[in-house]
Amino acid sequence: MSDPAPETTTSPSSPSEPTPRHSSIITVVAWFRDLMLSVLVAVLLILFLYRPVKVEGTSMMPSLYDQERLFINQFSYKFGLGDIKRGDTVVFWAPDDNTKSYIKRVIGVPGDTVSVEDGYVILNGKKLAENYVPPEYRDYRSYPAVVIPPGEYFVLGDHRISSNDSRAWGLVPRDNIYGRAAFVFWPPERMGVVR
Repeated sequence: MSDPAPETTTSPSSPSEPTPRHSSIITVVAWFRDLMLSVLVAVLLILFLYRPVKVEGTSMMPSLYDQERLFINQFSYKFGLGDIKRGDTVVFWAPDDNTKSYIKRVIGVPGDTVSVEDGYVILNGKKLAENYVPPEYRDYRSYPAVVIPPGEYFVLGDHRISSNDSRAWGLVPRDNIYGRAAFVFWPPERMGVVR
């Protein structure tokens, strides 16, 4: 004698399967959660790694122009993970007025001897090649030799005629430097890595 066939029932929807409306709500909640997580990550990156700043003035032309917006990397200098090197474009509190912030190029690091002769930088006895300073932006004044002590930096603007820099107010203490210019994001036609 054969067993009777098992009874089967069908129902329009099983309680364990989500309805189309329930599925849409889950999708929207997941999308909103992902969006909020992305915003949080972006905010943390900006606060701790990169910070947007606006260039004010012409002292770094032609590398950086007045009113450009850029991101500075403030993580590596803040936590001592990166050394400040010659050629870095840094952002720092002005030594003569710590309510102002400047952006300049590092020319001399601790241990260097720096002077300016007829507008040309002499670094450790040799003329420094500065392709980033066009002849029309060069200031042909001289500056006496200075030996950079530990924890201090000699900085200059690329537009030497219009730059207020170490020639005017001296060296920048390491503690004043809080970031390195990394990336121009506005205007779009100038977008790119800061060199």
